[in-house]
Amino acid sequence: MAGMNDRHRPAAPDAGEAPTSTDPSTSPQHHVSRRPVLLAALVGAGALAGCSLIPGSSSSGGASSSARPTGPSPASSTSAPSSTAAAIATPSATAPATAAALEGWSLEEKVGQLMMVGVDATSPKQASTEAVASQHVGNIFIAGRTTAGSQATQKVISSFTSKVGPDTTHSAPMLVATDQEGGEVQVLTGSGFSDIPSAMDQSTQPRDQLVASARTWGKELADVGVNMNLAPVADLVDIDRPSTNEPIGRWGREYGHDAATVSSKAGAFAEGMQASKVIPTYKHFPGLGRVTANTDTSANVVDSTTNRSTDAAVSVIFGAAIAAGAQVIMVSSATYALIDPSAPAAFSSTIVTEMLRTEMGFTGVVITDDVSAAVQVQGVAAGERAVRAIRAGCDIVLASADPTVAADMVKALVAAAQSDPAFAARVDESAARVLALKSGLQPS
Repeated sequence: MAGMNDRHRPAAPDAGEAPTSTDPSTSPQHHVSRRPVLLAALVGAGALAGCSLIPGSSSSGGASSSARPTGPSPASSTSAPSSTAAAIATPSATAPATAAALEGWSLEEKVGQLMMVGVDATSPKQASTEAVASQHVGNIFIAGRTTAGSQATQKVISSFTSKVGPDTTHSAPMLVATDQEGGEVQVLTGSGFSDIPSAMDQSTQPRDQLVASARTWGKELADVGVNMNLAPVADLVDIDRPSTNEPIGRWGREYGHDAATVSSKAGAFAEGMQASKVIPTYKHFPGLGRVTANTDTSANVVDSTTNRSTDAAVSVIFGAAIAAGAQVIMVSSATYALIDPSAPAAFSSTIVTEMLRTEMGFTGVVITDDVSAAVQVQGVAAGERAVRAIRAGCDIVLASADPTVAADMVKALVAAAQSDPAFAARVDESAARVLALKSGLQPS
């Protein structure tokens, strides 16, 4: 989640970022950026290591980083996609591997791997259950805010993971995610879960200590069946008054106010999660630290500062995460005027495919911030949001705050793939990438 609508605001402002594991046995190999300026930035950061929610909210909000309203989002239809959003990202040259990984899979099953639906931590909605049982959705996000403790949480998670089988997820295991950043964004609390300090407070710990702390927090998640954390926040809040940054700075979700500190401490958090076999997710690319409004609760959220190639918020922080082996990166729903003013980042092939993948060399999984109820994308029908995100190059569409839209999203993705071979190839590419990520999951 971008601002704080991440699935649990103030208990969770937004969703997260990818891991920076230093253990080669648990981290897939990723390519380092080929862009000279990025390499130079990484050298300069040589000493560095490695969704949002609305704080205080008890709703089952989605995984976005901004504070978001608790009401359902209308699936209103809309204007034609921008030229950038309309251009399908070119699938990478992995056809043979993709074909092998997906042999025997139906289109509906493949599309299900591209969705992550919200599951309320205390009282899951019927729509969440139906998404898995009837629409083949293969990933869930534990949302809201619960103080019920580990035993009750494990029971909720097991009620969904037990549905894995040949008729639902093609027997592929689920990514079970949540928002456990700390501070105002922590979905799971109560017996069995630590009271995690905010990122700003975490950053006061020496790096080695923070790795150890995150390892403990990660084990608490793994013990109840969570294998993915939509954290750490890797946004650089380097404006004069950090508290005026609604999605991140207002809630102390940032790890500091300079790129070196954020890179090091976010990387330490990710490293600790990875050590406990929990996949970290770096968020929110290319950064939400310079906007004033939250994409969960406001429309037309525009970053007019962040640039494509020489910005430390991008090249140093996310570049270092990629170089360290990040497996998952969350893309924000804000619009970036200096990069692609035509579409929100999650719908922009310029940002997802050209910038993040081609220029920065990221080969892992790209997940959207919660696009189920974010005000920033309310002008686009729910199904079209999913299509635009996958078309741009994203791999997983997060529908957390309003799981009722998952059915429309699945239907739209299937229809688009049936009518457009190029889009069908994009679905295959992303499904194979998600399955590759799952290949490292511990047996449940």
